[in-house]
Amino acid sequence: MKLKDDEKFNAIARATFALVEQTGLDGLTMAAIAREAGLATGTLYVYFKSKEELLATVYEQAKTQTACGLLQGDDPTAPMRSRFRRCWQNWLEHRLKYPAQVVFLDRYYNSPWFSEASRDVSTRLIRDWVALVEDAKAQQILKNVPTPLLLHSFGASVRETANLLANGTLPHTEATLEMAFGLCWDGIKA
Repeated sequence: MKLKDDEKFNAIARATFALVEQTGLDGLTMAAIAREAGLATGTLYVYFKSKEELLATVYEQAKTQTACGLLQGDDPTAPMRSRFRRCWQNWLEHRLKYPAQVVFLDRYYNSPWFSEASRDVSTRLIRDWVALVEDAKAQQILKNVPTPLLLHSFGASVRETANLLANGTLPHTEATLEMAFGLCWDGIKA
């Protein structure tokens, strides 16, 4: 898309997130996305030749936003626990702020539309996060288990804490966040 079309792309992305949250990926159509975004279906096809292309592009944009925010405010000189706490907090706040986007990312990642190209995008975008985990493993701060297991354990803590906060089961207080992160940390530290 051309730079001047950022507003249209954002409308398309928001429409995609909202519709996937409501109907899932299987029921998603280009016509419904266009209608939700306030565009003509033909206009949508000017930007994307297929649903698959649209999903891959929207995924890359959403994954980029998530990955960029993950390490925001990271201080490489801070103790590892503090660094991981910062990443955990960043990811949690992102999940709470953009719930429809998160639903889209989760569903797309676990769908048949998630291609090898999308996997490559994801790998590239989380490279710095993986490097931090690998560094902590090398320093024997984190458990010496496969990195994907650590990443998914960490992510599961974030996801479930966000769900508990969003549905009101837990109060969104600093004490709650510290307890939840403490459980996560105790599960991954060496």
